[in-house]
Amino acid sequence: MKILVVGAGAIGGYFGARLLENGVNVTFLVREKRKDLLNQTGLNIESIHGNAELIPRLITADAPNETFDLVLISTKSYHLKQAIEDLRPFVNDDTTILPLLNGIAHINLLTEAFGEKAIIGGLCFIETTLDEHGTICQKGPLHHLIFGELSGEETPRIQKLQSVFSGANADFEYSDNINQDMWQKYLFITALSGITSLMESPIGPIMDLESGRNTVTILLEEITMIMNIINAPIKETIASDLFQKISGMGYDLKSSMQRDMEKLLPLEADHLQGFLLQHAKVHNIPVPVLETIYTKLVLYDKSRS
Repeated sequence: MKILVVGAGAIGGYFGARLLENGVNVTFLVREKRKDLLNQTGLNIESIHGNAELIPRLITADAPNETFDLVLISTKSYHLKQAIEDLRPFVNDDTTILPLLNGIAHINLLTEAFGEKAIIGGLCFIETTLDEHGTICQKGPLHHLIFGELSGEETPRIQKLQSVFSGANADFEYSDNINQDMWQKYLFITALSGITSLMESPIGPIMDLESGRNTVTILLEEITMIMNIINAPIKETIASDLFQKISGMGYDLKSSMQRDMEKLLPLEADHLQGFLLQHAKVHNIPVPVLETIYTKLVLYDKSRS
């Protein structure tokens, strides 16, 4: 199987590298600047699960046409439209596309671009970043990628992916309910990124305060209310389940959105919080905490530009 990973950043680079070191045929579609760096340094991982130093195959968007069996996309949402255009020459009628973006709105964009048949569901749980040398630094215990058909079926292509992913030094897991998994991660990441970015604090000090815990509770209830109104496939107990999960997280844990704010990088506010706010407005649902978070993020983005 020929796999194309879009980008060689903290997430795509990590999972692509774990497949590459397991002998899978992996190519990375990268920008010219990243290609030049990787040609000098190789693709390097520093991880509690084991380091890796690899020589990857790299191509850019203007490479000669070549198609792939699987495309793995882990770009930020604000880069997705350009990634779709870059991808078109490398996709044929039999290509499977596995997105790992946070949120849910990207599924419609990818379906419009490549057709419903091409898209499967996916998500990941991993704490990873690039250091100043371009090395992928992965320090947390989770390096978990979940995938499955949006229909819930265990199709031949899913069985083939299970075989290809088997043995890699990362947790690749098949799910027969990937829609629910994606929506519930969306709820989790929207709440965690929103509250830590609003408070400009790791999650521990927020949860130390009764007012902080109450704000998290209300935010989870607001998001759950929106998702229930639009018939998202979430569990009845998801708000309380996620409150317990957030309560048990590392004291100094920061969301990736909060880290992006600290680095003065663009955010995915429209893709995460904004998408839900649109639905809340349509259904006239009051969500003051979510609205406050979104306002903070929009003001940040305006101050950047």
